[in-house]
Amino acid sequence: MTDAPKPGTPLVEFDNLKVRFRGERTVHAINGVSLSMQPGEMLGLLGESGSGKSVTLKTLLRLLPPKRTDIEGGVRVNGTDIKTLSGRRLAAYRGGEVSMVFQEPALALDPVYTVGDQIAETVMRHKGVSRRAAMDVALDMLTRVRIPSPERRLKNYPHEMSGGMRQRAMIALALACRPQLLLADEPTTALDATVQIQILLLLRELQKEFGMGVIFVTHDIGVAVEVSDRIAVMYAGNIVETGTTRDVIKDPRHPYTKGLLAANLHGAVKGERLDAIPGSPPALEEPPSACSFAPRCAFARPACLEALPPEIDLGGGHKVRCVLEQDQVKTPQPVEA
Repeated sequence: MTDAPKPGTPLVEFDNLKVRFRGERTVHAINGVSLSMQPGEMLGLLGESGSGKSVTLKTLLRLLPPKRTDIEGGVRVNGTDIKTLSGRRLAAYRGGEVSMVFQEPALALDPVYTVGDQIAETVMRHKGVSRRAAMDVALDMLTRVRIPSPERRLKNYPHEMSGGMRQRAMIALALACRPQLLLADEPTTALDATVQIQILLLLRELQKEFGMGVIFVTHDIGVAVEVSDRIAVMYAGNIVETGTTRDVIKDPRHPYTKGLLAANLHGAVKGERLDAIPGSPPALEEPPSACSFAPRCAFARPACLEALPPEIDLGGGHKVRCVLEQDQVKTPQPVEA
């Protein structure tokens, strides 16, 4: 289990993270991600399907198949390199320090055990309390996530609950041991709009109440804006833009971020086509040697195909990887002695 967070220590740090899957073909899923977040922060990870968002979360929980996965670079939680964890320490870390809300609770919850039993088992394993005490915690968590008649729902099986109620139960399970970091992998995708809003507001409220950090994965810009303090935009296994939610939404600087913002229904005119991003993401069978977005970018130039663009610091924590911004950075003049 990782130690309690030290003052000034980032909750999560990725240092040039690379993840490669070996099989019939090699897939370079993550290609040099460097990113950090502070305790109590809510970070939105935004991007298309296949951009590497879920792989990033599973790397944090060490859920990737070890026999065919190669991981390079640093992955630290509270300063501890999680690649060094094994056995009991790894088991205590999962669910105790870092927990996850999966995209489809009907698949994540065990169908042959009641919801109360599943939450209680987690609490007993990590906290070493009696079953009765663990069931009290389970009841308290179901109450906190506002499931109606929580005493009765403790004895329900997952199939006896609606989709929104199962998602609330999944959140209760993930938060039962008060983790320092919650990973939410598109937890509202399968829900209707009304329930989506309720789940988002609930997550935000619980995040503030427990003081935990949250990484929220989504491809929905509206969702990212609703819950995030900061946004990291991901494409082809790398972070192309990061910044506060306001900076990224109000002043997007990467062409891919601009394309994502334009490809939505807000402000669209009935009968007219949406401004979709042309083409499709790369297959990533080889590690990128240049800008991966260049083949789809309307602003691409020869320099985009020659080398990986450097990360440009725009100030205030707003960063972008694009040669268009590199051209606007003034070269510092030497200071005379």
